[in-house]
Amino acid sequence: MQQILITGGAGYIGSHTAVALVNAGYEPIIVDNFSNSNKEVLNGLEKILGAPVKYHEGDCNDRKFMQAVFEENDLQGVIHFAASKAVGESTKIPLTYYSNNINSLIILLETMKQFGVKDIVFSSSCTVYGQPDKLPVKETTPRKDAESPYGNTKKICEDILTDHVKSGAPARVVALRYFNPIGAHPSSLIGELPLGVPANLIPFVTQTGAGIREKITVFGDDYNTPDGTCIRDYIHVMDLADAHVKSIQYLADQPENFIDLFNVGTGNGNTVMEVIKAFEKVSEKPLNYEIGPRRSGDIEKVWANTDKVSKVLGWTPQFGLEEALRDAWNWQLSLKK
Repeated sequence: MQQILITGGAGYIGSHTAVALVNAGYEPIIVDNFSNSNKEVLNGLEKILGAPVKYHEGDCNDRKFMQAVFEENDLQGVIHFAASKAVGESTKIPLTYYSNNINSLIILLETMKQFGVKDIVFSSSCTVYGQPDKLPVKETTPRKDAESPYGNTKKICEDILTDHVKSGAPARVVALRYFNPIGAHPSSLIGELPLGVPANLIPFVTQTGAGIREKITVFGDDYNTPDGTCIRDYIHVMDLADAHVKSIQYLADQPENFIDLFNVGTGNGNTVMEVIKAFEKVSEKPLNYEIGPRRSGDIEKVWANTDKVSKVLGWTPQFGLEEALRDAWNWQLSLKK
């Protein structure tokens, strides 16, 4: 079994990708400092997979630690999730975001080069498009000035990867521009587990449905959208995990100096109010919500053109919005038990 390092592998998308990798015949090796994740996730993974997942506790910004991880394992590739990722928070502490997200990638690439590991799948984001002039966005859509420091770190990291490949480095790179991952593993053994107040819509919705939060604030209802609330492309986390596996498989067939980019979304946009109504339908719970002012860093609307990822990687999403919300709600219910 080929070993694939997953940085931030105990996080939301990382843990689901670990499951997808095992199901595809790989051995995931997790690195996580548990600053924004919980070790309980490892127990959930063990129950799903029937065996423990190997992990190393430490920080990707610690060069000696990363070298020790590469020394100890026979890694064939890396999926790099580890990063600070809250749009709103990044506007308040930008230096933390620049330091953490950019430095960790540079140390990782240098360590990969040192140990002869070529393949990396990078966790990018649709935030690199800013507020696009034309929708849906394609991979060829020009990137705009980011609306947040978080989005800017993803742009800079994409540029670092591109320049690394341009330099002739023996690196094979796929950058996946995610849209909005939601949902949970159908077993309800792992899911999105934000520490403190959630920064993302769906955990706030499920926590409000469960009575943990008093109400949900919808940030703005005066956007140029059908109901005035922001539009996003919501993708089930298991579909997103599958895209990472297909990316690793794709890289194995590429020349040793290579980079490619893919949008990973459903190709459909939903407003915040549509998400709330869909949740109320699947959970049979009325949600307490209020309309608040717009939030700094938010863009009005974005959704993906997924033609390229479908054609090149043979990837198409298997789940819709209601299925993703059902799995997210079942996960929330499992946390109360």
